[in-house]
Amino acid sequence: MINKIAITMGDPAGIGPEIILKAFESKRIWKKGIPIVIGDLKILSKLREKLKINVEIVPLDDNLNIEKIEGKLPLIDMKMVKDIKDLKPGIISKIGGDAAVSYIQKAVDLAMKKKVNGIATAPINKESIRDAGYYYIGHTEMLSEITESKYSLTMFTVSKMKVFFHTRHISLKKAIETLSIDGVVKSIELSYRGLKSLGYENPKLALAALNPHASDGGMFGDEEEKILIPAVKMAQDMGINVVGPVPADSVFHLALIGEYDGVLSLYHDQGHIATKTYDFYRTISVTLGLPFLRTSVDHGTAFNIAWKGIANPLSMEEAILSCFELSEKYNPSLFEA
Repeated sequence: MINKIAITMGDPAGIGPEIILKAFESKRIWKKGIPIVIGDLKILSKLREKLKINVEIVPLDDNLNIEKIEGKLPLIDMKMVKDIKDLKPGIISKIGGDAAVSYIQKAVDLAMKKKVNGIATAPINKESIRDAGYYYIGHTEMLSEITESKYSLTMFTVSKMKVFFHTRHISLKKAIETLSIDGVVKSIELSYRGLKSLGYENPKLALAALNPHASDGGMFGDEEEKILIPAVKMAQDMGINVVGPVPADSVFHLALIGEYDGVLSLYHDQGHIATKTYDFYRTISVTLGLPFLRTSVDHGTAFNIAWKGIANPLSMEEAILSCFELSEKYNPSLFEA
């Protein structure tokens, strides 16, 4: 069976439409299956003409009856933008938010009906989403609610490094204040399940330390001694192959050279800085715990350069390729217990 994935266009006023069109200029994205875009024909046609991108757009219906057609862009036209003059590139708007959500809802519907194996998403804008009457913090929360998933887990992947996050969109102060043994054990367990859901039989996970040098025996804080070391011991007693806490200034390098299959980062920037500094455009966000696999570019809508022809499509290409590769391995049943 040919692997099919859905690609959502993101906020039409952002760089999503441009990087998708440019991605389809690459033959790489056709090597592992059929990529199907969910978006608006008017937007993509306008941009194709404006930016002189040589990609033919092929409209599809929900049956997705299509063979491999390299050099063309298969599209499910959601017709959310009735008049292209109503959409201002680079501007927050209700119409942009409504469109972005509709693309995601359609992609989820296709994935839940097993018509596609995964979803790769272009960036959305939280303010536009809010103006449209939705109050999701981001893609992950939206997908979790739509699919009624018990778990949703974010993993960054770049080269050999896979990074999970104990906390993400909260302040650093709150991330530290809310550290607990039980909470860290839960994140270790979910990260371990995440790696196993991607085909690792007995993955080796490392917990990143919070303080410099993992506190050097309490010289630079007591979170390692009071929370992180007990959490690792508890997880090990559960049969999880986890080590740590490992100093954060070395743990990500060790993952890159294959010492660990994954790293659990304690807060947002700890993991983001490591992955994005190594390779910004090839760092891909993966959502696990859903009934299907989802990948995403790890950058925003970049309204300041929207529709100007200067957006880099490499992250979109990598998100599409990663979705093809990982969706074939992904086993969501490991999150059902």
